[in-house]
Amino acid sequence: MADRDENTAQPLDAERLTWAVLLGRWTDFARSAVALPDDEAGRRLRDSLADLIGLQAVWFALTHLDELDAEERALGLARAGVLIDRHASALAKRYGDAGVPEQACELIEDAQAALRRAVRTLES
Repeated sequence: MADRDENTAQPLDAERLTWAVLLGRWTDFARSAVALPDDEAGRRLRDSLADLIGLQAVWFALTHLDELDAEERALGLARAGVLIDRHASALAKRYGDAGVPEQACELIEDAQAALRRAVRTLES
């Protein structure tokens, strides 16, 4: 029986695979924006892509906060809070009286909930 070749495929790292899948979804989402109508609603959504993707990225990063060194976690939490506030404020300003769409509100709430959980974990 031949020795295993160094080029033999190794099991995929689930975390890296998850990140790659999310990145692929965000890329597809951004690409699809070119097909949005050139009306006010389409422009708002197109202009909101970076904020929507940013909120998802912060949420994902917060779910992996425990991978940071202890001294980096507080900084990570502070940055996450600033980013959530920045993206949420940009969306609120962009949508104004029309109101932020429900799915975007859910992204904001998910990111805020992840931040609260991370803060509680750090405090315990």
